[in-house]
Amino acid sequence: MGIAMKKLLTLLVLVVFLGYSAFAAAEEKSGHFKGKPSETLEAALSNFTEYNDKLSAILKQDKLNPVDMQHIHELTYTLENALEKINASMIELAALLEAVHVGSESGDTAATQAEGARYLDMARQIIR
Repeated sequence: MGIAMKKLLTLLVLVVFLGYSAFAAAEEKSGHFKGKPSETLEAALSNFTEYNDKLSAILKQDKLNPVDMQHIHELTYTLENALEKINASMIELAALLEAVHVGSESGDTAATQAEGARYLDMARQIIR
């Protein structure tokens, strides 16, 4: 590699690094990214799928540059929001299933049917 090519490559790396640094500084001034919200289980599952696909596409590269790293950083906020909602929903799903279990054990048909319907509605969102 010639001297001119090395200088050009060094300049390019410097420009990318400075751009990344400026972007990161702006992020710090305005607070961290909030990511896409996941208000419902359906939204959380959709965001989880979409943003995992985006992360996968970036990670398939042989090498990650500072811009790639920033994109990954941004993606993780949406993924964290999605996982938070998914985890909360799994706790709720387990409680619903327990209510179905207890209702069936005690012979409470009304509670078993009502809680069973709620359980299945939520479970079907996950296993679609």
